Amino acid sequence: MSQRPYDLIIQGGTCLLPHPSESGLIEQQADIAIRDGRIEKIRDSIREPATKVVQAQGLHVLPGVIDSQVHFREPGLTHKEDLETGTRAAILGGVTSIFEMPNTNPSTTTQEAFAEKLQRAHGRAHCNYAFFIGGAHDNVENLAQLELLPHCSGIKIFMGSSTGNLLVEDDATLERILNQGHRRVVFHSEDEMRLRERKHIAVDMADPHYHPVWRDVETAVNSTQRLLRLARKTGRKIHVLHISTAEEMDLLKDHKDIASVEVLPQHLTLFAPDCYDLLGNYAQQNPPIREKRHLDRLWKAVLDGTVDVIGSDHAPHTREEKERPYPNSPSGVPGVQTLVPIMLNHVHDGRLTLRRFVEMVTENPCRVFGVHNKGRLRQGFDADVTIVDLKKVKTIDNSWIASRCGWTPFHGMTVTGWMTHTVVGGNLVMENDEVLMTPQGRPVNFTETMK
Repeated sequence: MSQRPYDLIIQGGTCLLPHPSESGLIEQQADIAIRDGRIEKIRDSIREPATKVVQAQGLHVLPGVIDSQVHFREPGLTHKEDLETGTRAAILGGVTSIFEMPNTNPSTTTQEAFAEKLQRAHGRAHCNYAFFIGGAHDNVENLAQLELLPHCSGIKIFMGSSTGNLLVEDDATLERILNQGHRRVVFHSEDEMRLRERKHIAVDMADPHYHPVWRDVETAVNSTQRLLRLARKTGRKIHVLHISTAEEMDLLKDHKDIASVEVLPQHLTLFAPDCYDLLGNYAQQNPPIREKRHLDRLWKAVLDGTVDVIGSDHAPHTREEKERPYPNSPSGVPGVQTLVPIMLNHVHDGRLTLRRFVEMVTENPCRVFGVHNKGRLRQGFDADVTIVDLKKVKTIDNSWIASRCGWTPFHGMTVTGWMTHTVVGGNLVMENDEVLMTPQGRPVNFTETMK
């Protein structure tokens, strides 16, 4: 009996495939056949029948992009964003999987709160999803069990106060957390004691230009030094989010055996004081966007391999909230929808190769977090695919933003490189800036979870 047609064939694209004999990626023209949510065949040419065919000639076919740091605000803060609008923004931006942060209301610190998030995402998420558990003073003894919950991307710790009420600022509690469990722990690294001592700078100056003065280099470096010392002491691997300083990169490059590193498109694209001149509070985020010398050092770290992952730190707030007088304005900017085009524009400008970018949003997040069966265009892997046109020129506009906040700090920026198709679990969910289907996202599986 002949087998039924493939669900989808992607024909004629330049595919970024795993190198057959060594690490890294190769570019190769190929067809990809998909059935039942998995990649079933990759060949030079596939001429068997399919329910749907995407003609990808002239386009680049990438493993599905993973954004491993987003804040989708549900439950409790859904006037800014929710799981439906956030994941809609994701697929419009070519992102096929997201890992969502725990600083919602209530915070995601218990098995019950975690289960509620999974239930809320079921049938409403346009892309695949996983959730972090927040580490806090009152759940330290439970973290070894909580990190093993199915579809948990790990434990997230805020060492410096940001949006929400999760905060672990003291070394004693941090050490206890690092001694609980064995998966890699994720950190927002800023020194809370120094932030409190220097808060008067922000209050007295009442100007977002002073955001990186208040949350200065020493605030970041002190915290990351403490964190590395504790990671060494406990032998626990860590993942340090949104590194923003040259000095931290100088530290981290010598600790790659124990610390993986994330940077954001914002810190690779915008710099002070220009961003605050142009955007004011709309450039305000934690840790801050800093002077150009930091941007230049972050790029060096991207190119020399110190950086493992690029995430967006998608953190939307309403215009009304952002326009409050600084420092009463909240920190954070949306980014899940613009991560891919901003970085493709850097590829176009020659700042990095397409292969290096793709590694940092596919293979590397899977390695860092232990993602099961994603991150590569390989037979048997989940059929999550991002297709891009490296030559397409578009101007990013607030009207395109699907996030409930309705704005982006990159409004008006013309980029070369754009997402043409997003495939989630074998379903073509976005084509040419249009969402094609009802939500198709499923929870992400990890290799280290409770059986």
